[in-house]
Amino acid sequence: MSDNCTAIGPGCSVEDSVYGYFPSLGANTFFLTFFAICFFVNLFLGVRHRTWTYMIAVCLGCLTEAIGYIGRLLMRHNPFADYGFITQICCLIIAPAFNSAAIYLTLKHVTLCFGPEFSFIKPRFYTYIFICADFLSLLLQAIGGALASSADTDSEQTTGDDLMLAGIGWQVASLFFFAVTAGLYIVRRYKGVAHVPLSHEAARTLESRNFRLFAFGVATAWLTIFIRCVFRIIEMAGGWRNPIMQNETDFIVLEGVMIVIAVACQTAFHPGIFFPRLSSRWTSEYETVRGKNSRDVSMENMQTYNAA
Repeated sequence: MSDNCTAIGPGCSVEDSVYGYFPSLGANTFFLTFFAICFFVNLFLGVRHRTWTYMIAVCLGCLTEAIGYIGRLLMRHNPFADYGFITQICCLIIAPAFNSAAIYLTLKHVTLCFGPEFSFIKPRFYTYIFICADFLSLLLQAIGGALASSADTDSEQTTGDDLMLAGIGWQVASLFFFAVTAGLYIVRRYKGVAHVPLSHEAARTLESRNFRLFAFGVATAWLTIFIRCVFRIIEMAGGWRNPIMQNETDFIVLEGVMIVIAVACQTAFHPGIFFPRLSSRWTSEYETVRGKNSRDVSMENMQTYNAA
């Protein structure tokens, strides 16, 4: 924040604020409304389908996003308001980490479904590894955001900026490693189909339209969160009041819209409906795929899945 200005007035224009503009009423109201609605939708779906961990992760992401946009709306009335600035910088920085956590939860169940023997890591460790990495990212960003937004000295602000950058950088690294791990598993499973056919459960899941939509949703959510994190690194690397930070259009598209797409995918293609293995109601009792044996289904669908 500006060292001398506390409100718009003589010698203190909006251009002197950190962002250099009045946050858009329409865009920020839309984001606030969207994330608030998605919070309640995911709460309902999580309780109904008993996808407890997934529900907690996505709901926390939606709630934090909504609070962050409340902070931006407060800054519309006074772009120098510390309470609005601190609220939005802390919440919007950390919120996508919760959505990333929801993505990380899926890999364990996918590998258990299609064959854990093709994974380099035991499936139960996926959740521990990636959630711990996500927690570290969340912690660094939260501490850095709080320190930078309330700093009284240049040294404190620099430390806060560095911590936020480290946290976002760690999140990018975690997302990238997740994609590599998932990609290696898909390749290994595809190559192993001829020798180890898919189980009836896996074959049935793979030929399911619901599962393919779920996989598409997870991949899209991953991509949009990754793009958002890269944007945040570029934005923060230039320091406060840099041209990228003061471009609201870039922020709306590369922060707001990217996370809207991610949350929309995580909500519309909810695992309780599209991949019920994540539900606590899931049971291993699956019917045999009628008309085809597991090898037939495996060979026909693994190629399609790999191409997708």
